[in-house]
Amino acid sequence: MKKLKLGLPKGSLQDATIKVFGKAGFKIYVSGRSYFPSIDDETIEPVLLRAQEMSRYVEEGVLDCGITGADWILENGSKVKSLADLVYAKQSAVKVRWVLAVPENSKIKSVKDLQGKRIATEVVNVTKQYLKTNNVKADVEFSWGATEAKVASGLVDAVVELTETGSSLRAHKLRIVSTICESTTQFIANKTAIKDSWKKKKMDQIAMLLKGAIDAENMVVLKMNVQEKNLDNILKQLSSLKNPTISNLSQEGWVAVETVIDEGRVRNILPELKMAGAEGIVEYSLNKVVY
Repeated sequence: MKKLKLGLPKGSLQDATIKVFGKAGFKIYVSGRSYFPSIDDETIEPVLLRAQEMSRYVEEGVLDCGITGADWILENGSKVKSLADLVYAKQSAVKVRWVLAVPENSKIKSVKDLQGKRIATEVVNVTKQYLKTNNVKADVEFSWGATEAKVASGLVDAVVELTETGSSLRAHKLRIVSTICESTTQFIANKTAIKDSWKKKKMDQIAMLLKGAIDAENMVVLKMNVQEKNLDNILKQLSSLKNPTISNLSQEGWVAVETVIDEGRVRNILPELKMAGAEGIVEYSLNKVVY
C-alpha cells in the first residue's frame, strides 16, 4: 500500500492545524510527547515537526508534503510546490508580518539608519536579504527567544519580529519601522512527489478538503420561509455563493429560501429579513464549502 508522508507543524500552529484537519474529515490523535500522531486514514503517515524546519524536509524528500509558513520557506530558501494557501479560520484578516522594530525613543527612523547596527531575529536570511536590497550593512544575529526584550534592554539596536496587530510590540514600548515580509500558512509538496500520480491525487484531495473547511469557517446557512409577495424584498437583502436556493412549500403562495452568507453579516441582516417578511428563520454552521 502506498503511503503519503505528511508533516504537521508542532507548536503554535499545531492545534489550529489539527482542528482544520478534523473539519476536513481527518481525525488526528496526538498522544503525550509523541512526534508520530495517528490518523484515521491508513494511507497517510503524519509526523510532527517544527514549522521552521518543515520546508527543508519536504524539499529533501524526507516528507512528501507538509504545512508551514511562507516565511519559513523563504527563510530556508526551499524549492517546494505550494498546493494551497491556508489562512486559518477566524483569524484577523491581516496577514502575519515580520517587522523591523526599535525602541520608541530610538533615533532609527528608517532601514537606512541601521547601517553598522546590530539586529536580532529568528529570520536571519530574510533579514539579511532585506538589508541587501536596501544597500545597508548591519550585524544580524539569530535570536533563540525573548527577542523583544533584547532590544528593550539595549542588547541590540533593533529586532525583526513576527506580529499580526502590533499590540505586543507596543506593549514592549517598541515602534515599527517597516515591514520585512508578510506570511500565510502553506500546504507544500516535494517537487518529485507531485510527479507520482497517486501522491499528487492524494495531496490535491487533502488541499481541497482543507480549503473547503477553512472557507466554511466564517460562513453559515440561512433558511427561511417567505410569502411569494415578499420574495423580491428578501432577495435584495441576501447574497450567497451564487444565488439563493428557492423551492416551493406545500402551502400555496409560500417558498423556502436557503443561502450561504458570511457569519459576520447575520446580526445585521437577520432583523432586516424579519421585517421584510421572512418567517421560521434558521441559521446553522458549515463544515466545508467547496467552490
